[in-house]
Amino acid sequence: MSEQKAYASQDSRMLIQDKLHASRDSEDPTAWLRETEIVSHDFPYLANLIADSFEEWIDGLEALPFAKSWDWCVLNFEGRYFANIADQQERWRHQWEQAAAASLLSGATSSVQLTVQGQDMSFFTIPLITRVDKEIFAFLGCAMPTQQYLMGGRDTAEAISLQYRTIFYHKFEHIFVTDLASVHQHAERESNRRSLLFQIVQRMHDNIDVNAVLTEVIDSISAMYPGARLELFMSQDHRSTHPQVKPLPFQMSSDDVCARAFKDGRVALNTNTEDQHIVEIGLPLGGKQGVYGVFHMVMDNSIFMDVDLRFLSMVADTAGTAFENAKLYERSNQLIRELRMSNELTQRLNQSLRLGDIFQFAFEELLEMFGADYCCILHMNEEKGGLEVIACNHSSLQNEILEVGQGLGGKVYTTGESLIMSNYIDNPNTTSRLMNATGSQSLIATPLSVGGEVRGAIMLAHRDAHYFSYDNYRLLQAMAGHIGLAVGNARLHAEVRRLANRDSLTGLYARHYLDEEIKERQSKDFCGCLIVVDIDQFKMVNDTYGHQKGDKILKEVSEIVKSSIRQGDIAARWGGEELSVYLPLMGVEQAVNVAERIRKRVMNETEPNVTVSCGIAEWSWMDERVSVESLFYRADMALYKAKNNGRNQVIVDTKENGGGVKGLPHK
Repeated sequence: MSEQKAYASQDSRMLIQDKLHASRDSEDPTAWLRETEIVSHDFPYLANLIADSFEEWIDGLEALPFAKSWDWCVLNFEGRYFANIADQQERWRHQWEQAAAASLLSGATSSVQLTVQGQDMSFFTIPLITRVDKEIFAFLGCAMPTQQYLMGGRDTAEAISLQYRTIFYHKFEHIFVTDLASVHQHAERESNRRSLLFQIVQRMHDNIDVNAVLTEVIDSISAMYPGARLELFMSQDHRSTHPQVKPLPFQMSSDDVCARAFKDGRVALNTNTEDQHIVEIGLPLGGKQGVYGVFHMVMDNSIFMDVDLRFLSMVADTAGTAFENAKLYERSNQLIRELRMSNELTQRLNQSLRLGDIFQFAFEELLEMFGADYCCILHMNEEKGGLEVIACNHSSLQNEILEVGQGLGGKVYTTGESLIMSNYIDNPNTTSRLMNATGSQSLIATPLSVGGEVRGAIMLAHRDAHYFSYDNYRLLQAMAGHIGLAVGNARLHAEVRRLANRDSLTGLYARHYLDEEIKERQSKDFCGCLIVVDIDQFKMVNDTYGHQKGDKILKEVSEIVKSSIRQGDIAARWGGEELSVYLPLMGVEQAVNVAERIRKRVMNETEPNVTVSCGIAEWSWMDERVSVESLFYRADMALYKAKNNGRNQVIVDTKENGGGVKGLPHK
């Protein structure tokens, strides 16, 4: 009933009372009840009311056997299926949700047709709208043979749905009447006794700020008992700058008045003090969710004679409720903020599929989101054998390689467990390069998981002790999930690009990738060379040894080419048995040396022995026409010349007289 009682808030009750008084002189004293209405803000809380109404309505269909034979369900205002309601057909859930999605768009009954066990069936949803604003608050779903649907079954179902709407509003009105009667009786019984308390409550509930509520209740109690000394001890999850608000001590004796009040949740009294004229009172500050703190009052016996402990207990209870409401309001705002930040982070992460951009975006967003002084993102680098500092706003750590298992980051990565540390200085057995380098005291850290595998760690630090809350700790875990998903997408995208740009047999780049790279290089560099490598008489190798041996030879030559060039050079499979190598910023003399190295190694290192012919072409910024096509054409012509001159040699295009060639005899 807690969801249903949400409909009758304090403002709603006051409005109902006004309508009740106004309708006493009218012809119909219940007219006000028909004016009550649910609004879109109530829709998420209607689940129990919708379910109860549906079950009563289904029972009423016993009088209509033809309608009872149809399958029925009820869906929420978003068109989602209620799986926990009796008399519903789970097997048609997908069809009904599909029809409800269409009804949401059209605002009218929508249907889905499907053949089930040889029979044509129609699945449709009927929108249920509110009385005043005509908004859809739920859907009735129905399944019947298509023939019945076309012969008037739909109209009959829509007419029957009006009875469900009537039942729903009867129950809805009953909630209002029941709640109003309860509130009225309670108000009559307590009005005199709580007149003074009401004034205090009104002032406290005027504030939705947590610290303002605490200040109000402290000032109210102090004003009632000016001779008493008052302090408020709060649990560790709340910090305040008020001088009378202090943290609740961890270690208190069992007979301490504050310990008893906090533990039992009741007023505790201690008159057995060393000073017989002093009395201690412990008032728990608590709400429905627990005790948040304890008011500690110290006064002499003369003042205590006039103390109304029951009244003080009511003040403390009211203060606890106001504090809890303010805390819940603060928490709801925090959740909204976290959801907004999560959405913004996800959107920003999805703007790029480059791994470096994703880490940089995450780094910037996390710093702002948590108000941290420092952020450090670690990512496992197998080639370098450790955790690489991908992003960090402390320059001494950027791009450092940390040993796995060492420090707090290594511990989080190794164990796969999140970590929160309130005061680093209190943990002398724990070491962290980040904490030591930055002088930080507070830390939250969580593993960075990609595809279910821990691939790194995220660490946030602050110079102040006890800076991060448990909510921050949980939020960082949630954010790490979004970041890990984005990293996984980027890695998958990079792998797809890598596979798309690679030749599956040789592992060399594909020709289209080489074309794009040369074109980009020609727009930025001032020169470069292209070597086209062709295996001599490769058809004879295939015919003699078979195609499997031919593929093995092709892979051997490819490995020789890859190991004979620089890291920045690009080797690709040009087509068939032809390979190509682009050498950025390299002159023709150096290119000849590279080609000769490849030619000699192929001749000496392949089994069975094969030879290659090479054609070389160069370009520079001084050429009249610079293009990928012309570069390949000239290299291909040089290769053609090498083939005609006897193979197993390197020929260089001279670019003279329209592209002649000059040869370099093999040795």
